[in-house]
Amino acid sequence: YFSDMRLLSKAVQLAVSQREWSRRHFWGWLNAIFNKVDYERIKAVGPDQAAAEWLLRCGAKVKFQGFDRWHHDYNGLPTGPLGRYKIQGIDATESCIMHRGFDHLDGLTCVEEIKFNKCIYIEDTCLERLSSIENLQNSLYLMEVVSCGNVTDKGIIALHKLRNLEYLFLSDLPGIEDKQTTADRLQTALPRLDLALDLD
Repeated sequence: YFSDMRLLSKAVQLAVSQREWSRRHFWGWLNAIFNKVDYERIKAVGPDQAAAEWLLRCGAKVKFQGFDRWHHDYNGLPTGPLGRYKIQGIDATESCIMHRGFDHLDGLTCVEEIKFNKCIYIEDTCLERLSSIENLQNSLYLMEVVSCGNVTDKGIIALHKLRNLEYLFLSDLPGIEDKQTTADRLQTALPRLDLALDLD
């Protein structure tokens, strides 16, 4: 009886862990689909509209120039002539945005603020890609990277290319190993930067 119970218990554990794996696999696959870049769509509706659709599809929020509120409802996005609405802020808190979707950011010219908070797919390659986008180097002045476990010193140091960055808040980033050197390198590259650290 006990050996049967042990066998049953093992079978249940195996089934649960397989289901857990397949659920994770399914969500990973779905999130990859959400992040796929449709270049025809960018041409058709303009970079800001296409980027807003991508961000909201992935669970992020956007703020447009001239609006006080953050948009999070995909069906509630403002519509109008091509290029009328410009994204000013991106709040990617708990969203599933990932590196493969970052081509959506290339055509954005007015983004002043980006928040990455509890983003499980944000990693160094994302921050390096973001920092290499010339438009964002010019427009971005406020940024937060909080509780993104895959971000290391390398990704944070890449942010030095955002030459107009005025405020950067870094918190709960276990991947950062040498916070003092990383902070010093950023401050040297960006002397006007107000760097707020809450790192253990």
